[in-house]
Amino acid sequence: MIWSGINPKDQFTWFLEVAPAMIGGVLLAVTYNSFRLTPVLYFFILVHCVVLMVGGHYTYAEVPLFDGLFGAERNNYDKVGHFFQGFVPALLAREILIRKEVVNGNLWRSIIIVSICLAFSAFYELIEWWVALATGENAEAFLGTQGYVWDTQSDMALALLGAISSLLVLSRLHNSQLNNVISRVSETQ
Repeated sequence: MIWSGINPKDQFTWFLEVAPAMIGGVLLAVTYNSFRLTPVLYFFILVHCVVLMVGGHYTYAEVPLFDGLFGAERNNYDKVGHFFQGFVPALLAREILIRKEVVNGNLWRSIIIVSICLAFSAFYELIEWWVALATGENAEAFLGTQGYVWDTQSDMALALLGAISSLLVLSRLHNSQLNNVISRVSETQ
């Protein structure tokens, strides 16, 4: 966070991009004793925060490593961010739904988790739009569309891909860690 805030490309964009990480950090600190998460979820929340902070420092359209990567005409670092926008919330939603016993059955739970992630992604796109309307020309760095007409749709598609990938790749490990957390919580009650 400190590195990210030192001479960012655009201070306003930096704030907009890292604000979710700051809010998430506060929420994690406040709930740490009452609703401790699994190690795998904490790890991926940290990775997602790093993605946000790098994007905030350079702006998503100008992250150096992604300039012309694989011959692309645009800097696609924002696509990494949108993938994680589905990947990490899927794991978080899964953990809450399982621990709070909201939905029984893997299929329905997975459908609801993916739906939550898509709703979150669509809401984020609306926030980007509202910021653009409110700030005018200053919003281009935050939006990061780089002239790509399908940017919003591809952002949501990548969040969908991230959510599905998270469920497919991490469910077994997550279940193992959830069992440990659930048994620890049961012992303290």
